[in-house]
Amino acid sequence: MAKVRDLTKGNIGKKLILFAIPILLSSLVQQLYNTVDLIYAGNFLGKSASASIGASSLLITCLVGFFGGMSVGSGVVVSQIYGAGEQEKLKKAVHNAVALCLAGGLLFMLLGMGFAPVYLRLVHTPVKLQASAVLYLRIYMLSFPALFVYNIGSGVLRAMGDSRSPLAAQCVGGFVNVGADYLFIRVFADGISGVAWATLISQSVAAAITLYNLNRLPEAYRLRGRQIRFETTILREVICIGVPAGFQSLVITLSNVIAQYFINSFGEDSIAAFTAYFKVELIIYLPIVAFGQSIMAFSGQCKGAEDYSRIRKGTEICLALSMLVAGLTSAVALRGGAVLFRIFNKEAAVIEAGLSIIRVSFPFYPIYCILQVVGDSLRGCGKVKQPMLIVMLNICIIRTLLLWVLVPCTGSLQGVTVTYPITWALTAVCMMGYYVIYHRNAERSVRFGLKETETFIE
Repeated sequence: MAKVRDLTKGNIGKKLILFAIPILLSSLVQQLYNTVDLIYAGNFLGKSASASIGASSLLITCLVGFFGGMSVGSGVVVSQIYGAGEQEKLKKAVHNAVALCLAGGLLFMLLGMGFAPVYLRLVHTPVKLQASAVLYLRIYMLSFPALFVYNIGSGVLRAMGDSRSPLAAQCVGGFVNVGADYLFIRVFADGISGVAWATLISQSVAAAITLYNLNRLPEAYRLRGRQIRFETTILREVICIGVPAGFQSLVITLSNVIAQYFINSFGEDSIAAFTAYFKVELIIYLPIVAFGQSIMAFSGQCKGAEDYSRIRKGTEICLALSMLVAGLTSAVALRGGAVLFRIFNKEAAVIEAGLSIIRVSFPFYPIYCILQVVGDSLRGCGKVKQPMLIVMLNICIIRTLLLWVLVPCTGSLQGVTVTYPITWALTAVCMMGYYVIYHRNAERSVRFGLKETETFIE
């Protein structure tokens, strides 16, 4: 039986840490087998195959990121219902989530397969790469229903306090992916299509395990095939939360594309340095995200139980833990930066450029914890529009304006790098300001017996 966990009672710090560790390990496994894909493609298929995969990555990121918002929406709705103890409604929410990921996966699969050639032309993919990139994309898109089942199903399980079952599914899927890569590329010599087929098989295995875990939930809200259907009221709640969360993912992707435009102007060494930087920063970033996902499930359950005091205490503890971990990992990464960059690129100029980037950004990652943890705490309470607008204003609009001003003024890569901590700080201030206002009004509404929709912030 899947081990659901009530986060509305018990020691807050212990529960958050035990909940966050499997989420972090899941992310590490995901990164590991993504890296294996690139290693196989780069070493056995050549740079054209790697470039074809790279040319496809942004479209996949956008589609998966947007539908990932639906995963957030389902998770928040389920966590609040679970916290409120409404088992009949919880059963409907579980079956609604599965219906959503199956229908959404099929829709996005068809859209992605049809739009793939157009997208590759729009982003000026070299003609010689387009055929292989289209082939890779279309096979990869076949995995979308399974990918969405895993993502949303895992979100549902985590919303009920079970972060171990998604980790187990991810680990099995990861091992299958590595084995399938070897089989299709080294044994069957399928080329770039082999990488995509390996992804399809591994995602299908992870999805099957996730469905099995949903079928092993307590009897009252266990997944039953014949009961998979949309529930209009619940679907509306999921969409109201999920669409802003998905749109926020697109906004962040767009801001990274704009930043990449400026990075590209500084030549190959800078491009290679930033490419390595985005890998090195994962040792800091992934634990922060794990704490963020933990507090989102925690806040959702406590919101369902209308325990705002516990939400505040949980957010404070989670923020302190994430800042401590971010400070330690940042210090380690700064100390061993040259060694870490050498893993990805051995050229001295690239390593030096990479070190100049982390000296500016890594000391400020504890600030990033504020916008991540506080933002996810708000999302767990169902507040997604306000964090989305805050992120859009600061991470997209203000960062873009800063790039247009600072890059020409400095004439160096630091003009790009410095925009990250500046916009993190601005976002953190705005997010914390809204968090304080929200909780002040929410707790007032509980005191006076009002519904939350009657508070001043609505």
